[in-house]
Amino acid sequence: MSLHLIQVGVGALIAFGSVGVAHSQTLPSGQPQKSPNLTAKSPNLKTIAATFEDKAASMGEPSAIAQIAQTFRDTVPRSQSKPTIAAAPPSLEGAKIVQFFANEPQKAPDPAVAQAPKPVTPPRSTPLPPSNSPTSFPQPPAATPAPGTPVPTPTTSKSDPTPAPAYLNSPANPLLFPTRPDEVRLAGTQLISLLQAIELAERNNRDLQVSRLQLESSRSALREAQANLYPTVGIQSSLARSQSASGDISSRLQAQSPQSQLFGASGAGNPPSTSLTGTVQLSYSIFASGLNSARRRAAERLVRAAELTVEQTREQLRLDTTNDYYNLQSANEQVRINQAAVINAQRSLSDTLAQERAGLGTRFDVLRSQVNLANAQQQLTNAIATQGINRRQLASRLSLPESINVSTSDPVQPAGIWTLPIEDTIVLAYKNRAELEAQLVQREVSEQQRRAALATLGPTVNAVASYNLLKNFETALSAPGSGYSVGLQAQWNFFDGGAAQARAAQQERNKEIAETRFAQSRNTVRFQVEQAYINLQSNRANIDTTTTALSQAAEALRLARLRFQAGVGTQTDVINAETDLTRAEGNRVSAIIGYNLSLAQLQRAVSNIAVR
Repeated sequence: MSLHLIQVGVGALIAFGSVGVAHSQTLPSGQPQKSPNLTAKSPNLKTIAATFEDKAASMGEPSAIAQIAQTFRDTVPRSQSKPTIAAAPPSLEGAKIVQFFANEPQKAPDPAVAQAPKPVTPPRSTPLPPSNSPTSFPQPPAATPAPGTPVPTPTTSKSDPTPAPAYLNSPANPLLFPTRPDEVRLAGTQLISLLQAIELAERNNRDLQVSRLQLESSRSALREAQANLYPTVGIQSSLARSQSASGDISSRLQAQSPQSQLFGASGAGNPPSTSLTGTVQLSYSIFASGLNSARRRAAERLVRAAELTVEQTREQLRLDTTNDYYNLQSANEQVRINQAAVINAQRSLSDTLAQERAGLGTRFDVLRSQVNLANAQQQLTNAIATQGINRRQLASRLSLPESINVSTSDPVQPAGIWTLPIEDTIVLAYKNRAELEAQLVQREVSEQQRRAALATLGPTVNAVASYNLLKNFETALSAPGSGYSVGLQAQWNFFDGGAAQARAAQQERNKEIAETRFAQSRNTVRFQVEQAYINLQSNRANIDTTTTALSQAAEALRLARLRFQAGVGTQTDVINAETDLTRAEGNRVSAIIGYNLSLAQLQRAVSNIAVR
């Protein structure tokens, strides 16, 4: 209770003795004129002092209150006339009392405020790092770097270079899935840095693994196309026991002939025979009208296309992981900001309740403070929900085990600087972007496939050779018989109803499509560079602006709360100041996160990292 009386005392002192608020109006002659409205509403300071003395005696704590009352008496002017605005000097007594309250120990919170709803805290969340002030940015050099200058890598000195723990690796069996609730229950939160997040993404991400498997498949297809550079060799063998039907007929006819009946059968008839045969065949394509070479070159370019796809997937994964990390940082900061907003709203509600009990506030102000606290708690709840979603988004991107959650360990600060001018950045992006080279590679693939389609109408020449063995077990010869053949085979399908021409026309259109997409990708790359560069410069300027605005908003809230406690301000001023402070903190975080996102996008726009 003494804390509320002290606050009211300071309010009365500042309102009537030290702030210099105009309680009078100046006549044209320069004489002060009393304001009847303010005079009617202003209490007598001596009456207030006596009230404070009575309250102090009843509370048993007369020391601080008596000092305030004595100061009131010393501060009250003898004349009843009010000074004008220009003639209001600062009150030294008011400064002394403000200093006295600054040194006064804090009392226990009011029981009425303790009954207010408590702010919601995130479950099992790791304590968030404090928001750091942004680093100063050196100006980029005016000179344009020489051609061939490597891409500038922004510094991330405060990101932990320690490798990610092995238990964050995804399961080795991709077909494994949980069947019990305890297998998917989150067991804890692991703090990781941005470098560790990128490392885990490149190690665990399923999309990147699929791209690498597709690259291996393309390399196998190339080896298949290169197989026609070598001859094909095959072996064929058979073991058969046979009896000729024609021989059986001849044997029976011979047995029914008059000679056979007169002289008797002269042979054994048609006995079955057992034979073993083996053949070795060799074939080699000598000439195919360019069909084989076109298929090989197309397969080679498809391998390069697969490599570029891996590069695109890897670079996009780095960007997506960086975006998810920064979004989680932003969500963490929003939770911290909204927690501070709830604390400020609770403090304002405490001040409003104290004013109401002292007779200087209204029930309307209390209700507004309670509504402001409820709104702050709702925003905190939404921020915690967004934080949880962003955590799971990052965990999904990294393909972490089912029971592990992650959060950020890097502080919220600018990630680095970009030193190249925008013109050099655009040219560097044209040289390095895999999307542009991918369209050129697709154009070459279509050209080779067009040649392969037309080559099917040309002649082909193959060299063939074979060697065979025959062993008849019914003969008296122990060694098998052998034979061979060598020759050339030529074939020319000079008409197929126009199918080859149609396939060639399709590939010709595919070439034109690749050329058009190249121009479209070039425009997209330039826009991405310019968009990221402009956003980078904008957020770079906003960081300094929002930092200044944040300090100003904090000071404005302090003054608004003092004015409200003094009785010269309104609860609306305090609520607006709290809203401005929350908005200023959010704007500063948005400027830093936006700067880092733009820097990551700019890195992505000029990236060209070799495939591992």
